[in-house]
Amino acid sequence: MDAKRGDWVRIHNIVLEVGQRATNIPEDTQKVPLEMWDKGFLLDESANFGDKVKVETYIGRTIEGTLIEVNPYYKHDFGKSVPELLYIGRQAKEILAEDGENND
Repeated sequence: MDAKRGDWVRIHNIVLEVGQRATNIPEDTQKVPLEMWDKGFLLDESANFGDKVKVETYIGRTIEGTLIEVNPYYKHDFGKSVPELLYIGRQAKEILAEDGENND
């Protein structure tokens, strides 16, 4: 058992298969299924990764999908610091202050 009732989990679901998608979307988009990832509280008593499960989302919707993660969290960041960008805010304030002095 990977998850039990009430655990915060992430699920995956194929909403539309290739061929079921709208014809007015770009060709490369039509070649892939429309997928959904969502999070919620597990409603089943227990489940293993890969099982079809029901969850209740934070706002109360009940949805179904394949269990892919327990206690999901954000794994992204904004990348490494770019030194040239560190002083833009200060420079903008100086320019605006100078401009304000010249417009009196």
